[in-house]
Amino acid sequence: MAENEEENDQQFDENNEQNEQNESASTDFSGVHSRNTDEPEDSSIIPVSGLYENWFLDYASYVILERAVPSVHDGFKPVQRRILHSMKEMDDGRYNKVANIIGNTMKYHPHGDASIGDALVQLGQKDLLIDCQGNWGNTLTGDGAAAPRYIEARLTKFANHVVFNPKTTNWLKSYDGRNNEPEQLPVKFPLLLAQGAEGIAVGMACKILPHNFIELIDQSINHLRGKRVEIYPDFPNGGMADFSNYNDGLRGGKVRLRAKIKKEDSKTLIINEIPVGTTTSLIDSILKANDKGKIKIKKIEDNTAALAEIIIHLAPGVSPDKTIDALYAFTDCELSISPNASVIDGDRPRFIGVSEILKINTNNTVDLLRRELEIRMDELQRQWHFSTLEKIFINEEMYIDFKHYSDRESLYEYLYKRFEPFKKQLIREIVDEDLQKLTQIPMIRITRFDASKADELIAKIEAEMEEIKRNLENLIEYAIEYYKDLKKRFGEGRERKTEIKTFDSINATKVIIANKKLYVDYDEGFIGHGLKKAEYIADCSEIDDVIIFFATGKMMVTKVSDKKFVGKGIVYANVWKKGDKRTIYHMMYQDGVGGPTMMKRFTVDSITRDTEYDLTRGTKGSKLLYFSVHPNGEREIVTVMLRPRPHIKRLRFDIDFGALLIKGRSAAGNRVTKEIVQKIVQKEVGGSTLAARKIWYDEIVGRLNDDGRGKFLGQFKGNDKILTLYKSGEYRLSGFDLATHFDEDMIHIEKWHPDRPISAVYYDAEKDLHFVKRFLCEVTMDKKVLFISESEGSHLDLASTAYRPKARIVYNKLLKATKNLADTIIDIADFIDIKGMKAQGNQLTKLKIKEVLPEIPEGGEEPWPEEQAVEPVIDAESDTTVDTDEGESPTMEWDMTNDDDQPKLF
Repeated sequence: MAENEEENDQQFDENNEQNEQNESASTDFSGVHSRNTDEPEDSSIIPVSGLYENWFLDYASYVILERAVPSVHDGFKPVQRRILHSMKEMDDGRYNKVANIIGNTMKYHPHGDASIGDALVQLGQKDLLIDCQGNWGNTLTGDGAAAPRYIEARLTKFANHVVFNPKTTNWLKSYDGRNNEPEQLPVKFPLLLAQGAEGIAVGMACKILPHNFIELIDQSINHLRGKRVEIYPDFPNGGMADFSNYNDGLRGGKVRLRAKIKKEDSKTLIINEIPVGTTTSLIDSILKANDKGKIKIKKIEDNTAALAEIIIHLAPGVSPDKTIDALYAFTDCELSISPNASVIDGDRPRFIGVSEILKINTNNTVDLLRRELEIRMDELQRQWHFSTLEKIFINEEMYIDFKHYSDRESLYEYLYKRFEPFKKQLIREIVDEDLQKLTQIPMIRITRFDASKADELIAKIEAEMEEIKRNLENLIEYAIEYYKDLKKRFGEGRERKTEIKTFDSINATKVIIANKKLYVDYDEGFIGHGLKKAEYIADCSEIDDVIIFFATGKMMVTKVSDKKFVGKGIVYANVWKKGDKRTIYHMMYQDGVGGPTMMKRFTVDSITRDTEYDLTRGTKGSKLLYFSVHPNGEREIVTVMLRPRPHIKRLRFDIDFGALLIKGRSAAGNRVTKEIVQKIVQKEVGGSTLAARKIWYDEIVGRLNDDGRGKFLGQFKGNDKILTLYKSGEYRLSGFDLATHFDEDMIHIEKWHPDRPISAVYYDAEKDLHFVKRFLCEVTMDKKVLFISESEGSHLDLASTAYRPKARIVYNKLLKATKNLADTIIDIADFIDIKGMKAQGNQLTKLKIKEVLPEIPEGGEEPWPEEQAVEPVIDAESDTTVDTDEGESPTMEWDMTNDDDQPKLF
């Protein structure tokens, strides 16, 4: 030990001496390595900038090509390809420990066990190529898989069928040169689209969403038949998705995902399908939204196991429909995903759409099938060739004369001559290799040779060769049958899980809970939810806007804040909703100092925030004399009192604001009087002057709207209701709030008319009979009411609110009693009178019925007598009597010298 230490010290001293003799070197801050210029430059010294340029490009290329982005041909990243190759190498039909699979894969993948293990778990969770055993984690809860030593895996039958074929695989040396690995796996299926892929490389990223197994097969067949290809993602978590901006999976596209939220009752919501990319951690986002006051819930229960189930209990008095919209607006119940389809094609990355990827995969499958057929044909030709040679060789007893030939050349020459007469029977030339195999046939095989069995084998080979030839000539049809076989063998249970829908936009300000109190300080000109000692005016939320009117006749809209100075002289302030055309403002103002008094009736439905608007003519010295707000456009009568002057006979008179047209905020208004007004007081407020609200139902998004999209339901006001009928044999009465949600099994929607009965035909499973009933709805708001039998197996055949609905009875033609019976058409209104909702109804027939169908006359259903077959005129301003002219109206002036009791308009 001492000797070693002495040697080390000696070596250290020698090195120091050598370093002192060497020229000094230093690195400047620009990254350039400088040397003493007195000595010749050493060519082995490379500037740091050069190292960065060369090595970083190498690194970036490696990450893109070998780590993060999948190949377009087999759909795998290198680590995934090596895992599957390793599993195939170990495959004996039994499960293997994942730890063993990882260890075996490390022969091919140089990046450690962690990266292999993570990639293996992700492949297993896709439930397509790997048959998993043990705890592989839960994508719904976010729980990870157990340690590799505790879980097992093997290849699925599907993987063995479509992924591997060593005869069509190109092989490369592994990273250390000890083993062979596949350059690409011969995958005969669009696996990249089925599994999806995600990765981040240097300067680029990949995000390909998973697609439906069955739909990929169907669209591959469409491509082979020359039809248009159109595919959309399908996620294992289910849920709902809007693909209107999918952009074929290319960069710039967007997919909106939503959880499926079911309204169990007026106090309970159930989430049973969550968006992909999230877990039950979305509960945290719900709790955060509740803490911030954006939603109001009582408690949440998480019952997620194999399936997602999150139960939300609402606080008393909270609307479940608005809460559903709020969950989509403020929590992870709605997510947005931006796809970016990038792949490796050859040795370079490409950005191509998913439809193009599918076409490439399908064409690649056709090419692989062709190669497999050609390889099999070559094998069969070889087998046929040798079987024929063997038959001739043994039947002609060529082996008997072998004893006369002592060397191979003379023996082969003898055999060539013997086969000369039979050359025309062969499909190719005889070579030395054929003769070698013939001379090595054991004698026991020759003595037991059966010519008839040999003929059967040759005939069987010829039949298979003929079939392969036929398949090669009709390769496209062969590929189509291949895809159909895949669908039949492996498609069960792989139906679409994500529902494709078009989402309506949610206005956050309309669904957020008003969790703050808005105050105004009229004296100091402040407004906000932090002014605890000021005057309370309304409840609000943190994203609301507030509208303020001033004594100067000006107004502005600003964002709600904790405390904000808006200006002194506030006469009115309240929460303002964009697009509100039903809140009507009444205003009287003096147009300048000593000027005439003007009056106007207007709406404020759009503004630029924090911009001051002058509601007067803009004359200097104008001031507000009277102001009032009417949330539903109520009629208002005010009393105007004038300043006494000798020529004025009447010092007070009444004016009805309801006589004015409703205009925009910039209209100057109508002149009331030229005289000086002393005082204005409210005398009377009447009913609304607004028209009933026109409501439509958009079947595409499944929501109500008031802008003319979809089916016109009618004009609504007050306590009007909407009637919906469901496949389950239930009806529901609800209000006409645009936030109302409707279940997917809804079969009919209309404005409810209390005097119109529902006509229904249903099957009672307990009695095995069909019944007819007519009844009037009982008023039960926002609750489904069952009107058919409760027995299991009962179902609704048809339901209608038509004036005289008709039904077609189709009898069971398989029974002797009804075999020759023609269909029967009944008028339900004549068949049964209106009875109670809980009544069973009348038996339809004693005969066995196959089905009951609605019978609609050629001219359509007969309308109710009071109905008018007039299409509604879609008018964006139809809910208010609004004149959009922004200028001054014709003069409306009251003559104050008139002796009549009522003012005259002239």
